[in-house]
Amino acid sequence: MLQLPPPTPSDLQRAEQLQERFARSFLASNDDRNAPRTVVIVPSLTLDQEVLARISGVHHYEERQLCMLLLLRFPRTRVIYLTSTPIAEPIIDYYLHLLPGIPAQHARRRLTLISCDDASPNPLTEKLLARPRVLQRIREAIPEPETAHMTCFTVTELERALGIALDLPVYGCDPALYHLGTKSGSRKIFREAGLEIPLGYEDLANEDDVGKALAELKKQQPELERAVVKLNDGFSGEGNAIFDFRGAPEGNALDDWIMQRLPHLNFEASGMTWGLYSEKLLAMGGIVEEFVDGDDKRSPSAQLRIDPTGTIETVSTHDQLLGGGNAQIFLGCRFPADESYRIDIQDRGLKVAKVLADEGALGRFSVDFLSVRNKQGAWRHVAIEINLRKGGTTHPFLMLQSLTDGHYCRDTGQFLIPGGEPRYYYASDNLESELYRGLLPFDLIDIAAMNRLHFHGTNQEGVAFHLMGALSEFGKLGIVCIGASYDRAEAYYRETVDILDKEGKAWLRKAGK
Repeated sequence: MLQLPPPTPSDLQRAEQLQERFARSFLASNDDRNAPRTVVIVPSLTLDQEVLARISGVHHYEERQLCMLLLLRFPRTRVIYLTSTPIAEPIIDYYLHLLPGIPAQHARRRLTLISCDDASPNPLTEKLLARPRVLQRIREAIPEPETAHMTCFTVTELERALGIALDLPVYGCDPALYHLGTKSGSRKIFREAGLEIPLGYEDLANEDDVGKALAELKKQQPELERAVVKLNDGFSGEGNAIFDFRGAPEGNALDDWIMQRLPHLNFEASGMTWGLYSEKLLAMGGIVEEFVDGDDKRSPSAQLRIDPTGTIETVSTHDQLLGGGNAQIFLGCRFPADESYRIDIQDRGLKVAKVLADEGALGRFSVDFLSVRNKQGAWRHVAIEINLRKGGTTHPFLMLQSLTDGHYCRDTGQFLIPGGEPRYYYASDNLESELYRGLLPFDLIDIAAMNRLHFHGTNQEGVAFHLMGALSEFGKLGIVCIGASYDRAEAYYRETVDILDKEGKAWLRKAGK
């Protein structure tokens, strides 16, 4: 990753001035849908590239923020969308035709797409900073800089440098607060917020620290069978690994036994090795926690936002859909979270938000929990992670909000469309099959049109796709299925999968495979 020189005092002063300007303009225009504004979208995954490389089709994940093109439903809003490589025009057309009440041509005039034409695995923000002419094109595309801001997937020193280079405020946390969203930082924030966390240890710098933490964990909880080792900056569960205590000796032999078995961790990331994992541990640090188990275990999440004026807003709750050998990998989500605990999860998320707001945090973030129900039916909620950035639950909710023009009801934890009826959804970033390989975005759109797999404005239900660029090479795409109930939303999902599988098999037969 590009190593930037430290920001100068004048750089930091200018960044602070831009953020102050953003707070004033946000306060003046946020409630006015006709206010002129420009949003520069930087969907850069400025995270560890070797860990990200374990995710199938990850270089297409810049497309996940294309849901923000639906901001063009506001008639005086301009969007500048930046990418590493050009996005296929059928994908752009697909999103523009989702806009409710706005002609696609009207929206297209207010959309500027700028690509670096660089397919290397480096973060998009790094590519932008290395191209002064591209930066100049971005500046020229902003008609009124005083009403413009950048929004990013995550904010690091690179994104701050880009904001300074473009003379734009950033709708996201200052990089100085980055540590608050790491696995170690999350545990500290949870303690300050008064939330229960798994038994464990943070701020582990190397494999010796991990070994000692695992030994202490086992001594404190002798019946513990498994523990989770997590890299501080792991993404989507790909930095997690499971340590198995079964067969562990007692007494002084425990420490040596753990160190001998440490290279044989059960890694969640496909193809991960102990050599690479230990390097990442040295580079970013990590934590060790008990593996929270239970017969009825869920993974709910609360999404919140701190706006530029410091106001805290509850955005949503979800039940996360997890996969992998130990259910550590994020696959998708169901909205809203289960009725029996969604308000509890929301309230716990608000406690975290208040601590983060006091620290100066800004933008969207999520708080993840593990919830286990006991024999009496009561839920135990254990806080496990803060994602101080956009995440896998961000874009499905933005699509629901934009497609229906509804609102989240904090009192019930439901989303209500303008007529007052609730809406639910089932969303996934990992609808993946060998049957889908070779399908182009146009093919998917054609299949959707033939089978009425689209969002129906009349009844405010249906299907919307994303991550379409990953379809041809990886057989992978994302989907948001919206319905008037959980069952309706999941029925849309099952119907879509059945149709795509049927189409894939039909084409294989025609090809003689």
